[in-house]
Amino acid sequence: MITVKNVTKIYKSHIRQNNILKDIFFRTFKEHIAVKNISLDIKENELVGFIGPNGAGKTSTLKMLAGILYPTSGSLSVLGYTPFDKKRAFLKQIAFIMGQRNQLIWDLPAYDSFELQRAVYELDVTEYKKTLNHLLSILECENLMQKPVKTLSLGERMKMELIAGLLHKPKLVFLDEPTIGLDIFSQEAIRTFIREYQQSYKATVILTSHYLEDVKKLTKRLIIIHKGVIVYDGSLKNIIEQYSTEKRIKITLEENISEAKIKAIGSPTSFIYPQLIFSIKRAELPEKIKQISSLLSFSDLTVEDASIEEVIKSFFGEKR
Repeated sequence: MITVKNVTKIYKSHIRQNNILKDIFFRTFKEHIAVKNISLDIKENELVGFIGPNGAGKTSTLKMLAGILYPTSGSLSVLGYTPFDKKRAFLKQIAFIMGQRNQLIWDLPAYDSFELQRAVYELDVTEYKKTLNHLLSILECENLMQKPVKTLSLGERMKMELIAGLLHKPKLVFLDEPTIGLDIFSQEAIRTFIREYQQSYKATVILTSHYLEDVKKLTKRLIIIHKGVIVYDGSLKNIIEQYSTEKRIKITLEENISEAKIKAIGSPTSFIYPQLIFSIKRAELPEKIKQISSLLSFSDLTVEDASIEEVIKSFFGEKR
């Protein structure tokens, strides 16, 4: 599906000089390495999280895989094609959807943009209508496609953007920040849609997001890029187990308790009655639960891993 070998991408930017003539005839440039000697393989029907700090090289990598940028060195093979050749057969099998960039026609209903996509991708009318109805039903937004795009909320517009980008049933989907700026309900709707689309159409999906909850809920494999270098490529479960050294115990108390009882267990992370929260090292968990059961009267107790944000912070802290 995707094979990347020793790929480097270098950008050159013009350094302005005080002397105008020198600036015209003897220009100097500064090199910025966006991606440095990366290699990876992604198989069919994978849903991969691709994350890193701002400027890490995520979008540059996706643009090279989609054929928008040409690598400075190295080789890429995507769906059996060299992406930058931009062959028609290749372009018909991919989609690049960015949460911060619109492809819908602003003053017209989304349906008109859908019809334009049908013409561009030369879709069979019957198959197009079947796919459109299926995507609309997954997102439960049949009532939105006849409204002018400019009247839609951000969450509603993102649903229409996803449908427009996926009408041709691409085998490979690049999703760059699909939930950026959305409220929690819209985020969850988009996540559910991505999961169901990937399962229904057996697509390979590469997802980048600063909302790490997107990655946690959707992907099993995680690729982390930092300063243009891939620093982790493996399962999400493994990185959580390796860098989440503590568990969070949430307790809902049945009655207020004394400070002495709380201190006997340890220092709480938070205590706003009736909820009491402790962060406990994994090795101490069984003993602490016994202690809590003997000292406290509670209606509910849950044990959670550290948040994915905390895990990634621990990972980058160790790398530094």
